[in-house]
Amino acid sequence: MSRRSARGSDRYPRIYRVVRRIPRGRVATYGQVAELAGLPGCARQVGYALHALDDAVDDVPWQRVVNARGEISRRAVAGIEPIQQQLLEAEGIAFDARGRLDLTLFQWRPRVRKRNPEMRV
Repeated sequence: MSRRSARGSDRYPRIYRVVRRIPRGRVATYGQVAELAGLPGCARQVGYALHALDDAVDDVPWQRVVNARGEISRRAVAGIEPIQQQLLEAEGIAFDARGRLDLTLFQWRPRVRKRNPEMRV
């Protein structure tokens, strides 16, 4: 599936909705975003979706998505990684000397809505 055809499906909008929910000063992992978007096991698809963004028109805070080690993932376009780190640091996220952030401190933990057992799904 090409990037353009995937963007036309409902996957990319689902991913973007999740990423827009990540609050300032918090991050989510690619796998976490995939799970929350209803796409378990599709962490790479999250990366493709974020790569497809047009920063000039899209309001998706892409910088808030990091890998499962708390690192900024390398990009096909050189030079984006320091920009992502600067954006996150401006939100109060700290990185250690190895370029990692502490997921125990900064990972977003969305509230899970409790379902009413009397309601039918």
